[in-house]
Amino acid sequence: MDPIERDAALDRAVDAVADGGRHLFTFRAAGTGTEGVRSDIRIRRHEVVIDEPAGLAGTDAAPSPVETALAALLSCQVVTYRLWAARLGVPLDTIAVDVEGDLDVRGFYGLDDAVRPGFGDVRVRVRLDGPAGEQRYRELAAAVDAHCPVLDLFTGRTPVRTELVVGDLVQDGAHE
Repeated sequence: MDPIERDAALDRAVDAVADGGRHLFTFRAAGTGTEGVRSDIRIRRHEVVIDEPAGLAGTDAAPSPVETALAALLSCQVVTYRLWAARLGVPLDTIAVDVEGDLDVRGFYGLDDAVRPGFGDVRVRVRLDGPAGEQRYRELAAAVDAHCPVLDLFTGRTPVRTELVVGDLVQDGAHE
């Protein structure tokens, strides 16, 4: 899809919601643990593999869950920058994002309960290129920071409810 078609598609999507269209979407993922710490996941029609590096009990067959979380943040930043650039009329030729996070595994392994099991620090570096001035890109960045769903997951407090079901798996390993 070329940039003009993409911007028009974004405008149509935003207009449809603003005009009373569907505004609540439920996203789903399902999966099973397979060999070792590997997970085979289904998201819509996509299959995703998640594993750990060898140093963390995995076989390094795929990115780890925390690397996938960083990738989700990175890709959501790209999507949100594109959407808000179009909405604010800020020309954006190129966007590149690097994300890294520090995780002290003592919290994950239960070796020190004072250490969080999640990231202690996450750094996002966004590089933008285009003909607008620096102030316009700073306005764009502020809009992205205020509206990026995955950034909100990292920085906000999203309620999570966990239901444990024991012994209710079907033969193929999928949950009923």
